[in-house]
Amino acid sequence: MTGDIFNRQLPVTRRRLFRDGVVLAGGAVIAGGVLAAGPASAKASQKGVAYQTMPKGAQRCDKCSFWQAPASCKVVAGVISPAGWCNLYAPK
Repeated sequence: MTGDIFNRQLPVTRRRLFRDGVVLAGGAVIAGGVLAAGPASAKASQKGVAYQTMPKGAQRCDKCSFWQAPASCKVVAGVISPAGWCNLYAPK
């Protein structure tokens, strides 16, 4: 009789499917985040973020939290003007 315990099929219920699906989805999100992060040097292109060498009003790269003196950015590739601007601007 003990062999029957191991061979018994559990009924498939909505609750069980949801629970197992959430566990699988959560693992996929974690794995996807790690894989999507890629190398630490991966940065957005200047064209992709609408970078311009002129400020947009009072918003300028050297006042952004991503700015790295003298002429670079934590999230945008290439040489960045301190007076430049892009659509990722985040004030300090």
